[in-house]
Amino acid sequence: YEIITQAMAAAATQAGAEIRSNAEVIEVSVGNGVATGVVLATGEEISAKAIVSNADPKRTLLKLVDPVHLSPDFAMKLQHYRMPGTVAKVNLALSGLPKFTALNGDSSALAGRIHIGPEIDYLERAFDESKYGNFSKQPYLEVVIPTVEDPSLAPDGKHVMSIYVQYVPFKLKNGDWESQRVPLGDTVVKTLAQYAPNLPEQILTHQIITPQDLEDTYGLTGGHIFHGELALDQFFTMRPLLDWARYHTPIKNLYLCGSGTHPGAGLTGGSGANAAREIAKQLKARR
Repeated sequence: YEIITQAMAAAATQAGAEIRSNAEVIEVSVGNGVATGVVLATGEEISAKAIVSNADPKRTLLKLVDPVHLSPDFAMKLQHYRMPGTVAKVNLALSGLPKFTALNGDSSALAGRIHIGPEIDYLERAFDESKYGNFSKQPYLEVVIPTVEDPSLAPDGKHVMSIYVQYVPFKLKNGDWESQRVPLGDTVVKTLAQYAPNLPEQILTHQIITPQDLEDTYGLTGGHIFHGELALDQFFTMRPLLDWARYHTPIKNLYLCGSGTHPGAGLTGGSGANAAREIAKQLKARR
């Protein structure tokens, strides 16, 4: 992922873009129904002919935009757009490569994506627990070890393991995520150790990112990594809402380009590419 973002940044810069980090946007400036720029947390105001938001639809239109600029009907529909997160993330720094029993010592397969979800019933049980406000005790895991292909991401001989954990509800039935952070991490390691018994002894340090962290630190409303539930009534012309599925918003010159638009989830770049074409067409028509 780091290589992808670096390549994108280089291409954007070469095309004339200016990339600014640590520049949190706290408001989209709107006048007479038209977006005119953004306000940063520092108070700096930036004017623009178009504002393109990769934040989720709710954060963009219900937090960054003053509700007075939205119709009550639109605001109500967006409030009902479903986006409760069900994913957590665990990152591990390892002293060496884990030895998965099923691979019989063949570490070449570790360059790919590793799924811990042996059967449909396993997945169903994992999801069922989350419906009742509990994280799965035998979670479905998606694991990658990027250092197998790119050793530069860690010191010599060391490795990084990145784990998506499902299913993990944003709102817990009992307790909060600060009290359940360590138990979640322990559950993930215990589950992986069933398939790679030497993993626990290789862990140098860890990072546990809960659904609450995904909202608080990364700005994902409800901790939903795909900016909205992936369901038939939230796909295609209904993502995020019917009549607002072509990257436009009720605020003129304000556009959406993230996973909360068609085609949505994953690292396809489809939403951004589609939005760019639509926005370019609109800007060209105004000349």
